Amino acid sequence: MQDYLISPDALDDLQGIWDFIALDSLEAADRVIDELLENFQELANHPGIGHTRRDLTTRDVRFWPVHSYLVVYADHPLPLRIVAVLHGAQDVPSVIERN
Repeated sequence: MQDYLISPDALDDLQGIWDFIALDSLEAADRVIDELLENFQELANHPGIGHTRRDLTTRDVRFWPVHSYLVVYADHPLPLRIVAVLHGAQDVPSVIERN
């Protein structure tokens, strides 16, 4: 059961992640996306896990690491909303502010 929403920007992020990884391996791309989706459900099951990063944004969002990615999510109001899925090397503050 899916207890979360994925923003259009986060869907674009997931597609970009899949496209990049699929250049080397379709199976690996599928596996990473599956792991991200499993983590989304875990976040929905336990809202509030993860951490805030006031050094990155003043927005009321939390961060959850999955491999080299950061899942950015808002856990209120419910349902939980996936705001972005970012690679750790990205300019996280700039990307979060655009979402």
